Amino acid sequence: MDLTLQIALVALSLAIIAIALSYISILRKRHSFYHRPHFFLERHINNPILSPQRIRIWEHGGTFNPAAIMDDRGVIHLLYRAIGADGISRIGHASSPDGQNFDTRSMYPVYEPLPGYGLTDPQKAVGPTCYCPEFYTSGGGWGGSEDPRAVVINGRVYMTYVAFEGWHSVRIALTSILLDDLKKGRWNWRRPVLISPPGQPAKNWVIFPEKINGKYGILHSIVPNVQIEYVENLDTITRPINSRRLHGPQPGRKNYWDNRVRGAGPPPIKTKYGWLLLYHAQDDRQPDKYKIGAMILDSNDPTKILYRSPQAILEPDAHYENDGKPGVVYASGAVVIGNNLAVYYGGGDKHVCIAQTPLDNLLEWLVRYGKVN
Repeated sequence: MDLTLQIALVALSLAIIAIALSYISILRKRHSFYHRPHFFLERHINNPILSPQRIRIWEHGGTFNPAAIMDDRGVIHLLYRAIGADGISRIGHASSPDGQNFDTRSMYPVYEPLPGYGLTDPQKAVGPTCYCPEFYTSGGGWGGSEDPRAVVINGRVYMTYVAFEGWHSVRIALTSILLDDLKKGRWNWRRPVLISPPGQPAKNWVIFPEKINGKYGILHSIVPNVQIEYVENLDTITRPINSRRLHGPQPGRKNYWDNRVRGAGPPPIKTKYGWLLLYHAQDDRQPDKYKIGAMILDSNDPTKILYRSPQAILEPDAHYENDGKPGVVYASGAVVIGNNLAVYYGGGDKHVCIAQTPLDNLLEWLVRYGKVN
């Protein structure tokens, strides 16, 4: 055989081998990406734990998206969003000594929206002045106090909520109440303040439960990066916080489950690895599903994401997560009970549910498979 031909055949063979090895490498990476061990929160066997009761006209449209705190006796308190037959969102209360069975529940709202802080003026409403899930896609209400989050700091319960007065006014309000008053059912809330500016739709703002470098942190965005405003005193905020986050779902991680990011879930929880933050996102391949993931933020600089879940840890697969608005799991409260993380979430914009896991199991999975480069 001609030497030149032999050399050409050898070169061709080497090129084929190189292409094959490259292809195998790509396949291995894809396999590694899509076949990481999945981790899922475990749903409570008695879900949903709270559902609308017809005797309470103020929660006819739904009971969902609860804030959750633990008091100094270990009792778990939920401050849940309730939509009435009038289409207004108010806050109800339920409590449980074990965080599982919520037998104590308020007969009436424990927090009512005020004019300018969520109570819509019908004369200024842009859209139907009634319960209308087709127009008001965030639960169906046309105004009120939506999607509360809460933390306990120095004997006070600080609650943020969305003061919704129609799509032209979607702002974050902050109020507080003494923990002792909450425990005793004395609903002496401080007058709310609006901490987001007018004309800038805002949702999913959460407060860190303790100071970071001597100041209180208010997380107001996780896309395109984590954005936090630090304040000296939560009781004396006098000017709105200007968030650079654009309204609506924003681009997330390419080729991941969270390529469309919605926002933060419950307030962050401090762990041995950093701040655990649950969040909501969607996948362009399944745009009709609202999913929950987790990330760990640096303890001293929580704008840094250290670990992030490679897959969603809760997806809307149960029937009660597809009841009102199909395909929604929305976590807004989380508490560590013993060694377990209990996540309280809204299912289908209709029910309150629990999903849980041993906290260390979730953290170890995030650290092993979710390191951010």
